[in-house]
Amino acid sequence: MRDARRRRFLQAAGVLLIGPLGTQAQQPQQVRIIGYLVWGERDNSFDDEFVAGLRDHGYVEGQQVRVERRYGKGEALRNLATELVRNKVDVIVALGTPAAQAARQATRTIPIVMTQIADPVSARLVESLARPGGNVTGLSMQAPGVFGKSLQLLMQAAPGASRVALLLDPTNPGQVITGHDVERVARQLSIQLWPVHIRSNADLEAALQNVVRERADALYVFPLQIDRSAWGSLIKFAVERRLAMLSSFPELVKYGALMSYGISWSDQVRATGAFVDKILKGANPANLPVEQPTRFRLVVNMKTAKAIGLTIPQSVLLQADRVIE
Repeated sequence: MRDARRRRFLQAAGVLLIGPLGTQAQQPQQVRIIGYLVWGERDNSFDDEFVAGLRDHGYVEGQQVRVERRYGKGEALRNLATELVRNKVDVIVALGTPAAQAARQATRTIPIVMTQIADPVSARLVESLARPGGNVTGLSMQAPGVFGKSLQLLMQAAPGASRVALLLDPTNPGQVITGHDVERVARQLSIQLWPVHIRSNADLEAALQNVVRERADALYVFPLQIDRSAWGSLIKFAVERRLAMLSSFPELVKYGALMSYGISWSDQVRATGAFVDKILKGANPANLPVEQPTRFRLVVNMKTAKAIGLTIPQSVLLQADRVIE
C-alpha cells in the first residue's frame, strides 16, 4: 500500500514538472510585422514577388510574418510611413525613392529595406553603397554605363533619331536624378534630349503635344504613375507617329513599346526577402552593403519595329534576351 501511494505521488510530481515545460513548448512562434510601403498604386505582380521573396527564406505570410501594406504618393505617403512606425513594425520594405525617403523621415531606428532606387547616395538614403551607415539598406537600380548602353541601343535600332523626349515623373526624386545622368550621356552621344513631365493621367495630353511641338523622333520613358489606358494611349501615339520608344520598364514592350533595356524590376522586389531575413535575424542595416544590379535585359518588339518602319540590326537582336515576334 505504501509503495502504491509512493508511485502515485511520483507520477503526480512528474506531471507537475513536465506540464509547464510541455505548455511552454506549445507556445506559438512570434509573428514578426513587416511594413510594405509603395510609391504609387498597388501592383499585384510586385506584391506577389515580395511575398515569394519572403517565402524563399522561410517566411509565410499569416504564419511567421504579418504584412502591413500601404500605397500612396506625396504627403499621403509620408503619413502612411508614420502610421507604419506607430504600428511598431519590425522592418519596412520601401519600393521607390519617394517611399524610401518617406520611411527614413518617419524613423531612424526601424530597419528599412529599399528597392527600385535609382541612386540611393544622391537621394541621401545611405552614406555609401558599401557601408550604408544608418537604418537603410537594400537594392539600387543603378550601375555604371547603363544609360549610355540604353541610348546606344536606341540609336542602333533607330539610327535616324537625334531628338529624344525623356518622359519622367518630377515628383520622384530618383527619376530626376537619373534624368540628369541620361542628359549627360546624351550630350556625349550628340543626342538632343529634353525632359517631359508626367505626374498623372491629367498631364498626358499636354506631354504628347510637347513631343509633337518639339519634333521628337524617339521617346525614352521612365515608369510613370498613369493607368493602363493611359499607357495604351502613349504607346498608340508612339506607333502612329512612328517614334522609337525605349523604356526602362520591360513590361511595356509586351504592350507595344519598341524596346526596353534595364533590370528586372520583379527580381529586385523579390530580392528584398534576403535583406529582411538577415535583419530579422539580427543584422544591422548600417553594415549590409547595398546591392547593385549585375544583369540587364534587352527586350525588343519586332511587331512594333515593323509598324513604325524600322529594321532592327542583327547586332542588336543578338544582344536581346527576348524578341517579341
